[in-house]
Amino acid sequence: MGSISDGASNGSDSKKLRVEEAPPSRVLHIRKLPNEASETEVIALGLPFGKVTNILTLKGKNQAFLEMGTEEAAITMVNYYTTVTPHVRNVPVFIQYSNHKELKTDAGNQRTQAVLQAVSAVQSGGSPSSDVQEALAAASSPVLRIIIDNMFYPVTLDVLQQIFSKFGTVMKIITFTKNNQFQALLQFSDPVNAQQAKLALDGQNIYNSCCTLRIDFSKLVNLNVKYNNDKSRDYTRPELPAGDGQPSLDPTVAAAFSKDSNSLLGKIPGRSRFYFSSFHHFVPCCSPFHDCLVYFLSGALNPLSAAAAAAAAAGRVALAGQAGSSGVLLVSNLNEEMVTPQSLFTLFGVYGDVQRVKILYNKKDSALIQMSDANQAQLAMSHLNGQKMYGKIIRVTLSKHQTVALPRDGLDDQGLTKDYANSPLHRFKKPGSKNFQNIFPPSATLHLSNIPQDVTEDDLRLLFSNAGGTVKAFKFFQDRKMALIQMSTVEEAIQALIDLHNYNMGGNQHLRVSFSKSTI
Repeated sequence: MGSISDGASNGSDSKKLRVEEAPPSRVLHIRKLPNEASETEVIALGLPFGKVTNILTLKGKNQAFLEMGTEEAAITMVNYYTTVTPHVRNVPVFIQYSNHKELKTDAGNQRTQAVLQAVSAVQSGGSPSSDVQEALAAASSPVLRIIIDNMFYPVTLDVLQQIFSKFGTVMKIITFTKNNQFQALLQFSDPVNAQQAKLALDGQNIYNSCCTLRIDFSKLVNLNVKYNNDKSRDYTRPELPAGDGQPSLDPTVAAAFSKDSNSLLGKIPGRSRFYFSSFHHFVPCCSPFHDCLVYFLSGALNPLSAAAAAAAAAGRVALAGQAGSSGVLLVSNLNEEMVTPQSLFTLFGVYGDVQRVKILYNKKDSALIQMSDANQAQLAMSHLNGQKMYGKIIRVTLSKHQTVALPRDGLDDQGLTKDYANSPLHRFKKPGSKNFQNIFPPSATLHLSNIPQDVTEDDLRLLFSNAGGTVKAFKFFQDRKMALIQMSTVEEAIQALIDLHNYNMGGNQHLRVSFSKSTI
């Protein structure tokens, strides 16, 4: 293969790795790869983000170059891996833009060409060859199979939900014991989220030196959950029964903290507890705790479930100590022809009170969104990352910015920055508002309220059809002030919510639209 360098001569020489940051390029420079890393494993880093068109590995330098099909895909990949450290064979690796705009490699390297052809075939709808099947499994399945090795302490269903929801919306979990090993099947809303979670968590310890996660892809593409209890959970159907002999769960606090527990991930009897400055809670952990997921999850990226965050915001659980954390999100892969500050304000406002929105002037497919606090930012990220808005799958990560700056006086930024601090449309401005108890993932079914008495079902069906979607079902509540309306897809429901939340129905009555936990 050809020789190429980006100014770093050795993957283990930290002094030589301090190169100036290159501008965005569809070629990515990957450093500090383990010696045994294969081309397939390097390609797997890029698969969730788009088409991979070329690869060059530098075995002697523990480096590789990965060429994505578009610069947009490369930018999305770099943005994601700035918040989630990528791993290859449980070794953290480093990814940055290359100074090269394309890779020119020796076409005679048959193995690399074979791997690339297999990847290309799969991305075009073909079948993978055997040596890349595992790397490509996430392209078809959103379900992970999880085995807990060295399980000295209990791992509950809620622990798994909190850990994995950092990477996307967790839909369902089933836990069981097989061959004397605790195992789980966990379904994400999107196969991309499953791939990202596997890359980041496979081989990690939940607690220090124990409870090691072993993750691969299930052959299943959908889990059938019959009961919501301590063994299985369908987060999209809180009305499911508990089953014989199983404790039932209050769906509004299913993933929140127990009243009798003062720990983030549940109690471990007989163990010491350590205090984490980022939460005023004690978290059980083995000692020392520097490399366990409990410690990792106690920081700014703690994946609070919707119920836990909603309960916290409503005052049921005191999450003091988060005031200094950033509440700013970076949203990328937006449809720059369609997106506006107002549309982002409306969508992200479902999960918190948006203070400011800035669409980036030189990169209009990306935006910064400032929420009221870090809990709301985390909640919005966990529910909206990977959702489709205006035909594009958006990526939502935590930003390094602490605030979103307004344009300087006299500077025209073409209306790309908006301050919503004093907006009357905030859903959660009242402490203890019941709106905190009605936060749900995006779904095809929308909850409508504040409907005028003279508005009919036909009126509402026509209104939502005109928003560009297909109405599949409709149901008035008994008082006719509220209703459920089901669109054909989640994307259509997101579009309808953006267009019609706060829609003036006449007589100064404005329609209220939110995602529903129910189906019709």
